[in-house]
Amino acid sequence: MKQLHQKKIKRLRRHKKVRSKALGTPSRPRLSVFRSNRFVYGQVIDDVAGRTLLSVHSKAVSGAVGAKKSVSKSDTARLVGQELARRALEKDIKQIIFDRGGYRYQGRVRALAQGAREGGLEF
Repeated sequence: MKQLHQKKIKRLRRHKKVRSKALGTPSRPRLSVFRSNRFVYGQVIDDVAGRTLLSVHSKAVSGAVGAKKSVSKSDTARLVGQELARRALEKDIKQIIFDRGGYRYQGRVRALAQGAREGGLEF
């Protein structure tokens, strides 16, 4: 249990470093990523106004995929990125700042970023 607690503390410390450099503005909001063991979440945030412009999570996207039984978590994360890009482009958001949330840029975090790029967002 103590090991898990230390992992979370270290991730939050890394996240704090990333956030000190990445500030979302109305013209270029921040795409924040959170991943749990089962799901992945993406939010587009305007830090100046202090509000979330839009959010997408893998629970909603996996329901749409539903027909396939074995969809990997990385594939689901890529779909989350594509859905997030589609919704952002509807709101005329084309450029964002990517906030990896203290996680390494690999696996699901990378898949979400690539999906967002495929969907038309510029980092």
